[in-house]
Amino acid sequence: MTTTTDLQLELRDEIAIVRLTRAAKRNALSDSLILALRDTFQTLSSNVRAAVLDGDGPHFCAGLDLSELQERDAGQGLQHSRLWHAALDAIQSGPVPVVAALHGAVVGGGLELASACHIRVADSTTFYALPEGSRGIFVGGGGSVRIPKLIGTARMMDMMMTGRVYDAQAGERAGFAQYLVDEGQSFDKAFELAKKVAGNAPLTNYALMHALPRISEQPADHGFFTEALIAGIVQSAPEAKERVRAFLEGRANKVSKE
Repeated sequence: MTTTTDLQLELRDEIAIVRLTRAAKRNALSDSLILALRDTFQTLSSNVRAAVLDGDGPHFCAGLDLSELQERDAGQGLQHSRLWHAALDAIQSGPVPVVAALHGAVVGGGLELASACHIRVADSTTFYALPEGSRGIFVGGGGSVRIPKLIGTARMMDMMMTGRVYDAQAGERAGFAQYLVDEGQSFDKAFELAKKVAGNAPLTNYALMHALPRISEQPADHGFFTEALIAGIVQSAPEAKERVRAFLEGRANKVSKE
């Protein structure tokens, strides 16, 4: 286990548990915490196959630590935003899939952070908001790119213009989270999912993280060609061949309703 003032990293077999530890500040994102997230995801052990991102205390993350908000000129503001982009890209485009365990506030920069993860599990206490509009600022951590892909541009515009808050149930319907569980259960569900993900062939997970988002944004003919290339590469891996062989020989479970 590695612990700093702002962040805790725990390894449970092949699963990395990364936990924000600023509960007294509702896990608000300071620059030091952003840098700690970047460094943690860039230096994960090669043995790690999946990660869970969690927040200590009753809230996942209440966004930017406004006590650190400084008056910046345009150039400084640009560089600060790019710092966040690099950190959150280390999560989205890092070496392993990341499952977010959401609870309480998932607000502003906290929602930007959650949107950089690959799977999101919310519990019934979760709520989502983008208060930047009422504070005279704009999202700067990649939210204008990632969040509309989850909920659509119109919903995000409404949230920022009107201050609309989504509760856990409405948030799941809108697309913020793929799973909704009872209060206090988001970490357990996220860890369960991370274990399932860790059991996949690593090259398949890599293709899902890095190829699928790009294919979805390509023109259809480009996407079909990229898909064919990735399919050929992934299925040529020795582990993929063994898994298909196991299925054909009756040594692998068939798909069924849970």
